[in-house]
Amino acid sequence: MREQLKRITPIYETYRLYRNIRSKLIDGYTRPYKDKYNSSNLYLAFETFGYKMASRNMPITQNHKDILKYHNVYKGKRAFLIGNGPSLNKLDLTKLKDEITIGVNSIYLNKDKMGFLPTHYVVEDNYVAEDRANEINTMRGPQKWFGNYLKYCLNSEKDDKVNWINVRMRYDNYPNFPYFSENIARQAWTGGSVTYICMQLAFYLGIKELYLIGFDHHYDIPDDADIEGLQITSQSDDPNHFHPDYFGKGYRWHDPMVDRMEQGYAKAGEFFEKHGRKIYNATSGGKLEVLERVDYNSLF
Repeated sequence: MREQLKRITPIYETYRLYRNIRSKLIDGYTRPYKDKYNSSNLYLAFETFGYKMASRNMPITQNHKDILKYHNVYKGKRAFLIGNGPSLNKLDLTKLKDEITIGVNSIYLNKDKMGFLPTHYVVEDNYVAEDRANEINTMRGPQKWFGNYLKYCLNSEKDDKVNWINVRMRYDNYPNFPYFSENIARQAWTGGSVTYICMQLAFYLGIKELYLIGFDHHYDIPDDADIEGLQITSQSDDPNHFHPDYFGKGYRWHDPMVDRMEQGYAKAGEFFEKHGRKIYNATSGGKLEVLERVDYNSLF
């Protein structure tokens, strides 16, 4: 047994050294859907190096330059993060037309009712990106922020308002989950919802007061939905969002896991307060109670 360990130990130590060096050169959790792309280690190392340099205000690509120009661009101002819950239909969203707004996923389905598209628009989910690729790629107006791993289905070839960010898709139960990045030029961490990335973006933009609306924080999985592993495919109208076609028939989505979302929202709220800022929940109703509530109409 001792002789076997002697033979194995050098191999293990070499492997551990390799993993240690690789972790310093290549960010982990940036290629969550490995069957969608074939990125070499050299490319991944260059990509990691680029985001590290951008975080030090030394951009090496146009994408990095475009991200950096948004740092503290709204310093001290307020913004509204628009969730997609049914409670949006209770609010007069036209009041937000001249506000700084952040929207996600299929918020553009509400354009006619709102009278505008959000200032900033974020996508991190692969099902949303794949199933809505044509609509997302042709939408114009908002500044778009996409996870860098979504280039296989989203594009920026004909749209100069796309920023590719280094999203770290880490969902294991690590201590202090989830991490919160104050420098989105370097990276953003997932925290159960695309809106957690939006909160990191808002911090990077310099937002002092962030108001959440449409955060109903409650989801029902319809009885007729097809469930295969972590994938849910709707067979009927969507009961969980402001529009029946949001995740309507044929559209795929993940189990929302609201407990994990709540961890992220609480972490973001704490991080904002630690830096003299604040996240408020201005949702009409809903079940999100880890952030201080404020009445939406009182803000105007």
